[in-house]
Amino acid sequence: MRNPILVIGGGISGITTAIEIAEVGHEVVLVEKLPYLGGKVIKFHEYFPKLCPPYCGLEINFKRIRENPRIKYFTSSTIEKISGDKGDYQAVIRHEAQMVNNNCTACGACVDVCPVERENEYNYGLDKTKAIYLPHELAFPFKFTIDENACKKQACSKCVEVCDYNAIHLNAIPATTDLKVSSLVFATGWEPYDANKLEILGFGKHPDIITNVMFERFTAPNGPTGGKLLRPSNGETPQNVIFVQCAGSRDENHLPYCSAVCCSASLKHALKVREKNPEAKARIFYIDLRVTGRNEDFLNKVKEDEGIELIKGKAGKIEIENNEIYVIAEDIASGRRLKTKADLVVLATGIVPSAVESIENGTEGFLDQLQNGYIASGCAKRPMDVSASLKDATAAALKAIQL
Repeated sequence: MRNPILVIGGGISGITTAIEIAEVGHEVVLVEKLPYLGGKVIKFHEYFPKLCPPYCGLEINFKRIRENPRIKYFTSSTIEKISGDKGDYQAVIRHEAQMVNNNCTACGACVDVCPVERENEYNYGLDKTKAIYLPHELAFPFKFTIDENACKKQACSKCVEVCDYNAIHLNAIPATTDLKVSSLVFATGWEPYDANKLEILGFGKHPDIITNVMFERFTAPNGPTGGKLLRPSNGETPQNVIFVQCAGSRDENHLPYCSAVCCSASLKHALKVREKNPEAKARIFYIDLRVTGRNEDFLNKVKEDEGIELIKGKAGKIEIENNEIYVIAEDIASGRRLKTKADLVVLATGIVPSAVESIENGTEGFLDQLQNGYIASGCAKRPMDVSASLKDATAAALKAIQL
């Protein structure tokens, strides 16, 4: 029998690639470093062009994975080593210590007694969970996980004492799996650009200066505020929201490329500001508005909304005076330099490819120049939205089968 195909990355691209491969009759192994599948997309509240909540499509995909015996998946796992040549690869998969096993029923008794808190990466650190936690309400696999860096382990053991299902083993250790595979697909996804590097835009200097991915969580019903758009500093509803486009993108000091999706995201977010608070005003400072296909619908809606102002001009600096935020920007149309007060500033940070240490990266870290028969899928290859990622994942599946 042919060796299975290995898909590295369990986001929307990796999931789609794996399902497409399995449903035409091939064995596939899916590896994800997080304790759950879904990647960045599952953190979105709504994604364009249809403004669907991601749980709709992902729940169907999770069911397809559960019911297909040709798909084997590992979460909390990474690729330690890859060797071999096209059609005949050897991979070493490292599995982090599985301190919560599949006996877990997600009853929550362990959370009630856990004394330790940690920052919630699912909400980009905007709130906290206990050291043992359920990543989110549709986590797949649906079980609790333990943050090894936060847990006191045997020095506490309260979670073990209350678990009636023998699901928690604090002395678990990492393990490895050696695997022969016929094809390799890298669907390793993306990370938001580190806004801490944008000192001139004030991130980290005021709690009401946030990023676009953080804004997405603020509008989500399962986010840190239950879907209410509130200022982190005081919990009040913002009346004046400013979106700063190309925050680090198209900038030789940071990201020299366009991240493709930021304009559409900010247009969607501006409409969300108006939906959450019809009295609020939103302004978008941009270099160029780059939207394509059905995403142009957002641009047309924004232009029709009198509460949203589109200003062609780069925001060059953000100043904080007496704990108030002011965005300093140029207005190309009038030739004026503007100093605009904001209750909330949203930085449209770009897409950065997740690092893949086992292979040589291509342009700006994207896997666009792979050799040795390796295949890249989705945002591992270049910035793209969900719709484009799905199409690219299907193409990657076909290439992997042909190899």
